Amino acid sequence: DGHELAVLVVLADAEPLSQIEVAARLGVDRTTMVVLIDTLEERGLVRRRRSEHDRRKNIVELTEEGAECLRRGEEARRTVERHFLAPLDEKTAATLVHALRLLVAEGADD
Repeated sequence: DGHELAVLVVLADAEPLSQIEVAARLGVDRTTMVVLIDTLEERGLVRRRRSEHDRRKNIVELTEEGAECLRRGEEARRTVERHFLAPLDEKTAATLVHALRLLVAEGADD
């Protein structure tokens, strides 16, 4: 689902992160993050390991299967986005996408 895909995106775009760091980047509480990571781990898309620097932290990493799932998810997202924006000319579509990204970024800062 979208929440799980968001976790995969965060893990792919960053250095190894702890569960808490992933939760903070996504703006979700720790309990929700544990459930999301548990589900992704059960599906073989991520793995947890103890931090070498702080044994209290679980580092979460994408598996090869997780990277492939993310690639397919991004491909599907691009296909849907192209279909959704098809009625707009290229400049208008780009302006809309830019404005939406600004709104999302602003909401993440709150």
